[in-house]
Amino acid sequence: MIDLRQLRYFVAIVEHGSLSRAATFLRVAQPALSLHIRNMEANLGTALLFRTPRGVQPTEAGNILLRHARIILDQFTVAEEEIRDHQNDPEGEVRLGVPGTIGQILAVPLIRGVHLRYPKIKLRIAEAMSGFILEWMREERVDLAVLYGPADEHGIKTEPLLEEELQFFGPAAGLRGETLPPVDSALPFAQAARLPLILPGKGHGLRELLNRHAEAASAPLNTVIDVDSYGNIKALVEEGLGYSVLPENAIAAEVAQQRLRRWTIAEPRVVRSIHLAHSASRPMTNAVSVVLALARETLRDLARTGRWVGAQITSPDQADASGQRDQGQKDQGQKDQP
Repeated sequence: MIDLRQLRYFVAIVEHGSLSRAATFLRVAQPALSLHIRNMEANLGTALLFRTPRGVQPTEAGNILLRHARIILDQFTVAEEEIRDHQNDPEGEVRLGVPGTIGQILAVPLIRGVHLRYPKIKLRIAEAMSGFILEWMREERVDLAVLYGPADEHGIKTEPLLEEELQFFGPAAGLRGETLPPVDSALPFAQAARLPLILPGKGHGLRELLNRHAEAASAPLNTVIDVDSYGNIKALVEEGLGYSVLPENAIAAEVAQQRLRRWTIAEPRVVRSIHLAHSASRPMTNAVSVVLALARETLRDLARTGRWVGAQITSPDQADASGQRDQGQKDQGQKDQP
């Protein structure tokens, strides 16, 4: 088998017309160079060079090899340059799956960032419930994903980036006969669970998270309406039909407009974690790699600057705790979170 190094040696010998001059140019000992040529000739079963008064010349077979060697070496040089250019200016399509509520926050700044930094990358963002996105990752229909909770099985690698605290909220005028602490104060989970609640249906990730807290606190949820839509939940609460629990970012606008009132849930706090996921079973293209880094940077920046209201950057210690807390959640907790 002839390798690229031997081809380079052979071309140098022919171009310099001398083993000694080629050895000096290549900074290779002449005996080693001679050995390479003998090995090539033995491999091909024919002489490649012959000596003349004017130096070393290629045989007929040597001329054939010389022609192809130059093409091969030139093509390899082109490949190296293309790879280096690709590393510096990556291109290709990258598919990112995100829950709808996160897509509303993340999509525009991430698309803008990719467009400005990596104009040759085409970023496709698909929104769905988190459970569907996890299936897309398993089926390799998306390259990257934002998920609620870890999913470090099924050939998927996740890293915790953010946490967001869920808040209890109700209509601006309150409900008749209900006595609650002052607005924006702490409300014990057990007390919140006894109030008439409008929540996503069973099997929904947010509902399952609340069910686990309710079971741990021995405080069954008093759910009066099931509806799998954040928009409809907020509208029904605003109409005075009950209370609910959603992330702060989801209700921030209505609270600011005094259409809803909110309380912090205490004893315990209800927190869910946001993870960035990629495949651990297949090589990551350069385009996917740079978009992964930019998505990580953008998510943290959204929390740092307050554009993602209520989100906090996960510290290393929090990441460990979050992973342990969410480990039991995995598929069930991921399922159908918007």
